[in-house]
Amino acid sequence: MRILFLVQGEGRGHLTQALSFAQLAESAGHEVIGALVGVTQDRPTPAFFSEQFPAPLTPLPSPGLVYHTQTNALQPSKTAWKALLNARAYRRSIRQIRDVIESRKPDVVINFYELLGGLTYGFYRPSVPMICIAHQYLAFHPRFPFPAGQLIDRALFKLTSRLTAWGAEEMLALSFDQQPDVPGRRLRVVPPLLRREVAELNPTTGDFFLAYTTQPGLVTELIKTHQQHPEIPMRIFHSGAQLAEERIDETLTYHAINGQRFLDAMQQCRAVVTTAGFESVCEAFYLGKPVLMIPQPNHFEQACNALDGQRAGVGVSANTFDLNPLLTFMPQYTTETSEQFRAWYGRGYYLFLAALNRAVQSKTSKSRQRPGALSTAGSQS
Repeated sequence: MRILFLVQGEGRGHLTQALSFAQLAESAGHEVIGALVGVTQDRPTPAFFSEQFPAPLTPLPSPGLVYHTQTNALQPSKTAWKALLNARAYRRSIRQIRDVIESRKPDVVINFYELLGGLTYGFYRPSVPMICIAHQYLAFHPRFPFPAGQLIDRALFKLTSRLTAWGAEEMLALSFDQQPDVPGRRLRVVPPLLRREVAELNPTTGDFFLAYTTQPGLVTELIKTHQQHPEIPMRIFHSGAQLAEERIDETLTYHAINGQRFLDAMQQCRAVVTTAGFESVCEAFYLGKPVLMIPQPNHFEQACNALDGQRAGVGVSANTFDLNPLLTFMPQYTTETSEQFRAWYGRGYYLFLAALNRAVQSKTSKSRQRPGALSTAGSQS
């Protein structure tokens, strides 16, 4: 089976999930023929993805989120305005996606929450089936927890998610734990996609807390947290760090973001402090590390992630980088919770391959039902 990827390049999560799915697909004997990656002028394709992805990459101008430079709060109005200003470039990207699908002729397209992928299928209706994969699709599950109020944010979040999956055969919702499928909404609940390197780690329990953020401004908040608890060693991986390891004081160390070094630190740490991105939280959960999840201001999706992670027993949700809720939670955290998550993750291989087979079978079934196919069948009988 020949598989083409569409990947949203915002943050690390969707890119990492695409890498994991590529590993899974190739291990099952399928061929990954390429990936179209949504990028912005200040957000090119990260090196960790371009160096590890097993097929050619094509960057595409795509909408990106806009954050306040000082508060790091997501700015929805500026995000929408920036998208409108670049609408012409995005139309070209949509046509390029259509042309690549028509010329490369994959058997299936896997879309990792790239909005332009959904719009391509909405406007041009390619004949190749598309499967959409993201944690965000749990928003269509009746059991998914939303923050109280914020009805407009909830509606916009669900609208965006629907547009990314416009014309999809199925939405595969990545979940911390098993939930029933919702066939009427084309929704199937599946385990997270983790990098093979995570599953190969042997976690131990060290004395330090590990912190991670891609927003440089949040480092100021982490420093305040460190000053409140100077007795707790803390290692901070952030995008503003330039050195592999920079000792700030006796218990604080900065690290430039590096995938392997971050995983090495995660398998040894005592707990994890991070924003509520789905991927990092899942990696910590797999390794049995309790997590303090702090959604970025105005980031409704991360607020949902934090609530869902807290429900599943990953850790605690908080609005600030205050370690006290995490310190209170840690004695309650048990290895049994992590073991259940590992068992759920172990089912993913078969569930994802089954989704690929369903998509191809659906395409075959539809081609047989076309008038031309029926008349041909009749002439042969």
